[in-house]
Amino acid sequence: MKNIILAGAASVLMLTACKKEEAVATKTLEQEKMEYQARQLEIERQKLAIEKEKIAFERAKDSIAKVEQANQRAAVAAAAPVRERVVERTVYRDAPARKSSSRTYASSSAGSNAGTSSGTYSAPQTQQRQGMSKAAKGTIIGTVGGAAAGAIINKKNRGAGAVIGGIIGGATGYTIGRSQDRRDGRVQ
Repeated sequence: MKNIILAGAASVLMLTACKKEEAVATKTLEQEKMEYQARQLEIERQKLAIEKEKIAFERAKDSIAKVEQANQRAAVAAAAPVRERVVERTVYRDAPARKSSSRTYASSSAGSNAGTSSGTYSAPQTQQRQGMSKAAKGTIIGTVGGAAAGAIINKKNRGAGAVIGGIIGGATGYTIGRSQDRRDGRVQ
């Protein structure tokens, strides 16, 4: 009887020991998963920090290049001989086409006169055209249309087709618009 009780106790002990190992193994597997995910997150954070540093470096490099260019321009401007010219001009502002052609304008004198003088002048009928020229409009329309057509036509590489179409369309639009400007008398 002692042997039976001893054998039963040993079997119960063995069964409980096996269950504990499975629970420990399950916990260990879950812990390993969590540790792996934590390491992956840390790697991603490090990659993000590196990217931020690259962006900051590029910005700093660009700003340094801009400062160097400004310094070079300033050095060139300082090295150039300074010529002082005194010019007196009377500035007229044309009235828009919808309003009357006779208005009161102020003339300003620069140079030896310290102040400004004003007078009443009749605006000359020189018509200064404002707004976009037909060449500029043609270039914009041609570029957009050419880029769209190039992207549609070149199905294998739409980006390259858009660039080539945009260049060709822009050049064609500029040429046509420039000829229209010449006809209208805007340019000679």
